[in-house]
Amino acid sequence: MADQAKRNFKAIVSDISEGFISVNPLFLKSFDENAVKSLCKAIERRQIEIRTEPFPYDDIVLIRRRNIKLQRLYTALMIIKNTARERRFKLI
Repeated sequence: MADQAKRNFKAIVSDISEGFISVNPLFLKSFDENAVKSLCKAIERRQIEIRTEPFPYDDIVLIRRRNIKLQRLYTALMIIKNTARERRFKLI
């Protein structure tokens, strides 16, 4: 319980979107059910933040960077959902 309070999910999600952390079942093994739910909510919030930023129509590099961040977050979310299904708990 004390270990869970020390986790900063916003920082973890930021690292996931930047590519510093790759989410896989081994990474999620140390998370309990509530921590996985909190991580899922933080990823969804970060996706919304990225999508609400103004779209850079003129700069191809910024468009690519934005799309890669969204892709990393979406992939992490799918891995989390599949891991939750295997562990038999709901993320709602």
